[in-house]
Amino acid sequence: MLKITFTIILNFLFIQCIAQNAAADVIIGEWVNEENDAKIEIYKSGSVYQGKLIWSIDYMEADGKTSKKDVNNTDEKLQSRLLINSNVLQDFKFEDGVWDSGTMYDPKSGKSYNCVMKIHDDTLEIRSYVGIQLFGKTTYWKRSI
Repeated sequence: MLKITFTIILNFLFIQCIAQNAAADVIIGEWVNEENDAKIEIYKSGSVYQGKLIWSIDYMEADGKTSKKDVNNTDEKLQSRLLINSNVLQDFKFEDGVWDSGTMYDPKSGKSYNCVMKIHDDTLEIRSYVGIQLFGKTTYWKRSI
C-alpha cells in the first residue's frame, strides 16, 4: 500500500512540473512589436527565456541584407556587434503566470530596462521600467503568423 501511495504522489508531482513548463513555454515563438517594424524570437535557454531580434526595417543597411551595428550601446565593447540576431530580451523567469526578473534592451537608445511580461490570448504585454513598475511603459506585441 505504501508503494502505491508513494507512486501516486510522485506521478502527481511529475504532472505538476510538466504543466508548469507547458504554461511557461507558451511565450516561445516569434513576436512582432507594436510598431510592426521588428520581429523578435523568444526562446528558452536553460531555465530562463531570452529574445533575439531576427528582423527589423530600422536595423538594416541600405542594401537590405546587412545588419546595422549597435552603435548606440552604452557599452563600447558591444557597439561593433550586429543588431540582427542580438539578444534584446534577457534572463526572464516564469512564476505565477508572468515572466519576470529580466531586462529588455532598446537598440534605439542603447539602454536596458527591467521588464515584466504577461500573455493575454495572443498578445504579449511587456511592462518596461527603471526602478519601479509604476513609472514604466507598456507595449503590446502580437504573435507572428
